[in-house]
Amino acid sequence: MGVMEITIRDGGPDDVPAILGMLDSSVEWLVSQGRTGQWGSKPLSESPKTVESVVRYMEEGAVFIAEADGVAAATLTLTDAPGAYLSHLPPPGEPERYIHWLASDRRFKGHGVGAALLAHAAEVTRDAGVALLRVDCYAGADGRLVAYYEAQGFSPTQSYTVGENQWPGQVLARRV
Repeated sequence: MGVMEITIRDGGPDDVPAILGMLDSSVEWLVSQGRTGQWGSKPLSESPKTVESVVRYMEEGAVFIAEADGVAAATLTLTDAPGAYLSHLPPPGEPERYIHWLASDRRFKGHGVGAALLAHAAEVTRDAGVALLRVDCYAGADGRLVAYYEAQGFSPTQSYTVGENQWPGQVLARRV
């Protein structure tokens, strides 16, 4: 694949199957690398809790789909707050936009679809008159996901753990 044209469009309920497919593609890719700590080893589309989360955030916020040459390649959802699993962390003390479920179809890895979505999220946040864009992610293993967000202009703020397995997470923030 050469240079692809990336466009961002609003997503909606009809995109749920494609979004779940992107999440499943990400899990498959992580498993192929022996990296099951983030999302486990089973397709996320088989988890009713995950499907409910994708739909709930969609209803609470705005979903964006990055298309590469007209094919849905990546997604993220933007809301006004983090998920309830972070309710134990102090709030930022100002309005924010929060990124949920950033994922890409791994066939498009390396084509900038994730970076294009993150840039779009920053633009939408700024256009709404909000100066803070935050995201959280898996912080275990080799730290590559945290490093990815840092390369996209985010800075680590708060570390946390979730659940009895003490899943390691990192909140990152970016001023827009």
